[in-house]
Amino acid sequence: MGYYVKVEPNVKIYVEDINRGGEKTILFIHGWPANHKLFEYQFNKLPKMGYRCIGIDLRGFGESDKPWNGYSYNKLADDILGVVEALKLENFTLAGHSVGGAISVRYMARHNGYGVSKLVLIAAAAPTFIKRSEFPYGLEKEDVNKLIQETYEDRPKMLKNFGDMFFFQHVTEGFAEWFFQLGLQAAGYSTAALATSLRDESLFSDLNKIFVPTLILHGVHDKICPFSLAEAQEKEIQNSKLVPFENSGHGLFWEEREKFNQELIKFIGE
Repeated sequence: MGYYVKVEPNVKIYVEDINRGGEKTILFIHGWPANHKLFEYQFNKLPKMGYRCIGIDLRGFGESDKPWNGYSYNKLADDILGVVEALKLENFTLAGHSVGGAISVRYMARHNGYGVSKLVLIAAAAPTFIKRSEFPYGLEKEDVNKLIQETYEDRPKMLKNFGDMFFFQHVTEGFAEWFFQLGLQAAGYSTAALATSLRDESLFSDLNKIFVPTLILHGVHDKICPFSLAEAQEKEIQNSKLVPFENSGHGLFWEEREKFNQELIKFIGE
């Protein structure tokens, strides 16, 4: 079931709500530059097992409104709060991938984890997406600058190249095209704006404000958010557990989807 939630007078967020009668709820936050459809292989299975799966499209992406402004971590975390309040969600699991993981971390710190009972960080872009003087892990700032420049100059080419980095395992031509089309559904300016937030924002002071049980799932071969980010997350977040995915890159929810789904289910059931 799909519908819209108004988070600002002129901004509506698209929500895909599957199995509303499920006993336990998981709210999925997608990564850059895709949308909620990234979690197709979770939405296919988890509702059958009694889970309510909610996927949202971040503003500027997928079927959500695409305003010119509002792509900071704070604003995107506020959008999540707007959805949580509108749907009256309580005692749910928040699961964020890549920048969606970063936004989930900011949500936990900024809104005191409102309504969240458990957190899942999936190849999360935290505590920082780029290398910094105090943290020598992540992408080079110049590489992100190049992504932003290519977004403005030839976004389809940028998306194709990014897709080649995304997965460790071989993907079929059809799957690569499907993944490419997810990125095209975003606005070019929102794609660039969120990449700018990825480059400029950090979460060093947010991680120690997370107090719910946290599961960290991360591909060992991730070329976008290297595995060292997951190790830093586990070190800084209380009551956290890191599960490495030995045969995955950034797309572990597809590359090792059976293991991914099992780890998620086990964690929620604990």
